[in-house]
Amino acid sequence: MKSQYKSKVYTDRPAYADFGAPDKFEAIKSIIVKRLIEHPNAICSYSGGSDSDIMLHLIETVRKLFNLPPVQYCFFNTGLEMEAIKRHVREMGKLYGVTITEYRPQKNIVQSTREHGIPFVSKIMSAGLEGVQNKKIPLSIAAEYADAEDKVAKRAELRERYPKCESTLNFLCGCNSLGEPRPDIQLVIGSSEYMLDFITENPIPFKVSNKCCTDCKKHLAHSVQKSFDMIITGERRAEGGMRSVPRKDNTSMCFAEDADGKYRLRPLYYVTDADKQWYKQYYGIRYSDAYEVYGLTRTGCCGCSISARAVKDLEKIRPYEPNLVKAAWNVFGDSYRYRLRYNEYKDARRKSEAHERLANEDAQLNFFETE
Repeated sequence: MKSQYKSKVYTDRPAYADFGAPDKFEAIKSIIVKRLIEHPNAICSYSGGSDSDIMLHLIETVRKLFNLPPVQYCFFNTGLEMEAIKRHVREMGKLYGVTITEYRPQKNIVQSTREHGIPFVSKIMSAGLEGVQNKKIPLSIAAEYADAEDKVAKRAELRERYPKCESTLNFLCGCNSLGEPRPDIQLVIGSSEYMLDFITENPIPFKVSNKCCTDCKKHLAHSVQKSFDMIITGERRAEGGMRSVPRKDNTSMCFAEDADGKYRLRPLYYVTDADKQWYKQYYGIRYSDAYEVYGLTRTGCCGCSISARAVKDLEKIRPYEPNLVKAAWNVFGDSYRYRLRYNEYKDARRKSEAHERLANEDAQLNFFETE
């Protein structure tokens, strides 16, 4: 059988990643203590979501147990945040006796999406499609590469034809920069079923980009965190997307020093959904009303169109915060509607192919019966 390509995130797993929840969290506590002792000038990004709640509880538990210096907490308000989340941030600050400082970006989400475009399907897909649109690379190069006998030579030719477009070429062709096929990784258009065929037959009617996240969170975070030695975030590999692929600053994705000398701690990186549920129940943690009352399973920038559940989640939010739902539709509506067309296209293709398989099987059966 053909072996599936796996990134370093999977192959370089630390031992504790496979522990049961109780032992895993004990290991994580030890990691947090060690790193806070080494780097006490630390800041932690707190979003008001469930991952952040688990992380806040972990940090404050070990910090008080070992009498460690206070950790600074920051909350980045993109402008599309639920009142339930903002309220929860204030409540958690009081509950733990910590200061969670709210920051807003210079360029809000409305300004950013108007300038660059809106996300579609995922951050990875959005970045790839933005490159296709901005660099005017024809979708047909995917077929050129697929049909080429010498794929390495074809990839080199495409580099000459479209200079400084490496990531976009890899995205469309499903390969790496050497020309080696990489169809199983998330960084290619083929990671979304029938996507290439769909956008070929149904050209995208709006600008696609994931830069709203960069403008509203990453740039703001960099500004806020630059005076601290260690940055703590609640990223988890189980969330998928960009958080499940290797990055330049590390391999294990838990603790590393990046190029500018900052230390980055991601204590929850190998925590699964089941681990979280165990922790929540064991320690009696209450998430925000967005989870406990509205019924959401994930939070973030309200209505973000990279979520497959965005439209359904907005309907859960509507009875409590109708104005915010209206604002989300104003920002991301084009992406919601296009995704609906994509989902319908996928369903039709799947049914058509299933019908074709059955027809072929019946034809083969009839052939053998008449022999």
